[in-house]
Amino acid sequence: MSGATTEPIHALVLAGRRTPDEAGVGTQRHKALEPVDGVPMLERVVAALRASGCVTSIHVCSDDPALTRATPLLAELAGAGALHFAASGASPAASVAGFLASGAATLPLLATAADHALLTPEMVRHFVATARAGDADFAVGLVEASLFRRRFPDARRTFIPLRGDAVSGANLFLFATPRAAEVARFWVGAESFRKRPWRMVSVFGPGVLLRFLAGRLDLDAALAHAGRVIGARLAAVRMPFAEAAIDVDTPADLAIANRLLAERRQSTPSPS
Repeated sequence: MSGATTEPIHALVLAGRRTPDEAGVGTQRHKALEPVDGVPMLERVVAALRASGCVTSIHVCSDDPALTRATPLLAELAGAGALHFAASGASPAASVAGFLASGAATLPLLATAADHALLTPEMVRHFVATARAGDADFAVGLVEASLFRRRFPDARRTFIPLRGDAVSGANLFLFATPRAAEVARFWVGAESFRKRPWRMVSVFGPGVLLRFLAGRLDLDAALAHAGRVIGARLAAVRMPFAEAAIDVDTPADLAIANRLLAERRQSTPSPS
């Protein structure tokens, strides 16, 4: 992949049903429609993608086509041909893999989640520009624990402990080349290990597992080894935005998101 940034980016927003551990997050039948500071999460994510200037078309991945017309803004975009429906799979990974295998997928593809309520155009631009500056088939956004803890010392988040600093996902993925489909297929098998990092690492062999358990596995080495196993070039984008690691999975996440979005709104000058 070249470092050019003029090639259109297409986006996939994962908007599946609630999982059992998300049952206490709001009251909406579709979690994606849960309002955060008065605006449904899906609408916030779609608006951030469009305002980034990086994305030309957006697919919403769900089991309900009506989701793409669930609010006036979404309905307007769907009617204008800027927002489309994609059928979801049994899991987020299966949804991405299925979409990439369908005729609707166009690369490069940016995938994110509908509960990424704090996503901003600046985050999207930073991730896309950094990911496309290299030659990786696939790039993932990550937030380092030290950055996150400085901003949110008491917030709960799952981190993968690595040499140097632990990292958490930022729900941003760029599938840049056809080889990235191998990453999606691997992700389907590894998805059940998301909350158990050592099990995820063990998939790559005992040597890598031992280095991980001893605290001697760094991020670049982990990605290089994973790429060899999967058959694709992998890269990480270290996001400089601590809030990029927050998705709305729990009532505590929802409270943080409501507070931060209210602060953003109050600090934004009113149009004259």
